[in-house]
Amino acid sequence: MQTGGMTTVDTQLDRRWEQLRTWGPYGLLGVGVVLSAVTVELMDGPAEWYASGALVVAAIALQLWWQRIRLSRTDHGRTPSRAGTAYYVVRWAIAFALTWINPFFGFYAATGLMDADELLPGMWRRLGVFAAAITLAGSQSGGLPPKSGVQWAAFLGLLGANAGLHMMVAHLMEQEDERSRARAETIAELERTNTALQQALDENAALHAQLLVQAREAGVADERRRLAAEIHDTIAQGLTGIIAQLQVVANAPDLPTARTHLDRASDLARHSLGEARRSVQNLAPVALEHDGLPQALKKTVAEWAERTGVRAEFTTTGTAEHLHEEVSATLLRIVQEALSNASRHAHAGRLGVTLSFMGDEVVLDVRDDGRGFNPLALPSRNGHGGFGLDGMRARAERIAGSLTVESEPGYGTAVSARVPLVRHDG
Repeated sequence: MQTGGMTTVDTQLDRRWEQLRTWGPYGLLGVGVVLSAVTVELMDGPAEWYASGALVVAAIALQLWWQRIRLSRTDHGRTPSRAGTAYYVVRWAIAFALTWINPFFGFYAATGLMDADELLPGMWRRLGVFAAAITLAGSQSGGLPPKSGVQWAAFLGLLGANAGLHMMVAHLMEQEDERSRARAETIAELERTNTALQQALDENAALHAQLLVQAREAGVADERRRLAAEIHDTIAQGLTGIIAQLQVVANAPDLPTARTHLDRASDLARHSLGEARRSVQNLAPVALEHDGLPQALKKTVAEWAERTGVRAEFTTTGTAEHLHEEVSATLLRIVQEALSNASRHAHAGRLGVTLSFMGDEVVLDVRDDGRGFNPLALPSRNGHGGFGLDGMRARAERIAGSLTVESEPGYGTAVSARVPLVRHDG
């Protein structure tokens, strides 16, 4: 609102100043004509009357010509040009001649102080102002040329006063014009900056919306991977164990042995069902519900050894820490997958699991003396394969960890997971 008000005031001032420069010369010439007619005795006979009349007509014609030139230009004559310089010089000459005939025509000479900054280029402005000051000083001192020493003194004093005053005003006006141009450039630069900023904000808004969509899609994909891994680690492994127990039942030599394996199959089914429910709800594994990671791993290894008949040991090194739930769940799932792989593929006679607390990280090692394999010869996972090593590695990397596998045919397998030690929130 304030900027709009200032713009309106500036426009009104510009319009009035334009009107003054258009009609001012006519008005000042009219004042000079009237006062000269009243003081006709200051002129020497009819010759000067006719001369002044001819000069007045010439001044009017000059003004009409310049007005037509100004209207034909886009800047309305506000910048120096050859036509503007010629107009100023001819007008000064007419004003000087009229003032020489009658001092009261000095009013018309004052027009030279109104528009020298627009009509004359560079240093010629000060020369034009000085020329106008000569005519004004002659008019104010009693007429041109000075006829006595006193009149000459008055003329020179008035010349200095007029020239000094108007040159100072012209200098101040030049400085104001320079500040106005600087303000205009600053405003234009701010407008360009605001436009660029608005474009950047629009682009950022579009990018933000795109990132939200990508984040939503990534979240959906990550949740699908999590559920797939959880199903593989719980239901798939549980069903594999149940099938193995039922196969033993089918070949059991007596009823007690069959009943024992049926009980194990039943326990595996209940355990897998609970794990599946907890996976859907994104809860911690059942084994971690009441125990810390070392206790949960110890029970998991013992149950696996009892179920498979493989000799298995669990060892903890370092000072045990209460780990964050996500870290504990990740390491437990890695052990479960490693044990599942060992029971299906390794045909090992002995297996060891070590959980090491090493300052700012936790290291989990699973080693067996099975038949081993060539890690570089593993087929890439497809839509029908399991998650296996890729799943374990993805779990470790999800919490800024890493997983390495060392194996050689006939010399067993070693799986090592290294993750940051993040303590429980409590």
